[in-house]
Amino acid sequence: MSDIRNDLKYSKEHEWIRVEGNVGTIGISDFAQHELGEIVYVELPAVGDSFKANALFGTVESVKAASDLFIPVSGTVIELNHGVEDAPDTINSTPYDAWMIKVEMDDASELDQLMSADEYKAHTS
Repeated sequence: MSDIRNDLKYSKEHEWIRVEGNVGTIGISDFAQHELGEIVYVELPAVGDSFKANALFGTVESVKAASDLFIPVSGTVIELNHGVEDAPDTINSTPYDAWMIKVEMDDASELDQLMSADEYKAHTS
């Protein structure tokens, strides 16, 4: 069974977001990393790039497949986790610590469109 954290919001595409003030920290869920298998490569955007909610912001590749990453909220990238680029397998071992990007959110009300942990559990079962 997947580890689904109650302090996060989730997208239908299996990204999670942790919000602190106006900053959203984004990664992929434990369910997603299980489905992908051994992750071998991550492509992230640049600091300063801006995205609208649900836009493609990067790619994750595993030994089984490549998968696009979709940003759950609109915003501007303010920080990258270079650790996941250097050691992408950390996403498999600690998906909620191995975040990918931090964004300054444009519209916090977009969080209302995302799923709670209970809703995400139902979505993935």
